[in-house]
Amino acid sequence: MEGADRAPDPHMKPPTLPGPQYQLTLWRICNLIMSMFFALAAYVQVNDPDAEMWIVIYVIPAALILLVSINPDITGHVIWRTLSTLHCTGCMMGASYLLMSLILSGHIRSLLHEEEGRELSGLLIIALWMYLCKDTGRAPVGGWRLLVGVCISVFPLVTWIYVYMNKEMRTSWPQHCKTVI
Repeated sequence: MEGADRAPDPHMKPPTLPGPQYQLTLWRICNLIMSMFFALAAYVQVNDPDAEMWIVIYVIPAALILLVSINPDITGHVIWRTLSTLHCTGCMMGASYLLMSLILSGHIRSLLHEEEGRELSGLLIIALWMYLCKDTGRAPVGGWRLLVGVCISVFPLVTWIYVYMNKEMRTSWPQHCKTVI
């Protein structure tokens, strides 16, 4: 072992591990990405037959999550928590209805090919992300929550790019879904 008996160099700093500030910055970036994703999801609803409902469904989390990206402590505010809880509850009720509809129709295996499957996916992503955000102001961000947050913030964008690039996948979609982006 060469150098094992040498004294450490006082001018060298020991390597530092990413600390809470790095984790908080990464969390804020993930929230900004998800806010943009939900805003984009709201935007592409303009030609949907029930656009008004879906725009509201996506704009609410886009705004709430944008606030988290600006100030993570906002999740401790009673108005933020109430809006988030109510919206998540509504999303989970809608997701349950859509899931039952898909099961009863026998289309559960082709989620992205069915409009209800895409809607279900959107509602689940909203509910999961809002659940991840709910304790940001009270507990340090890191560990599993940060890992899941990074994965989830990348997943919808990668899926969207995949679907956009894969034109064959969109052939069975209704016309209003083919003309989005």
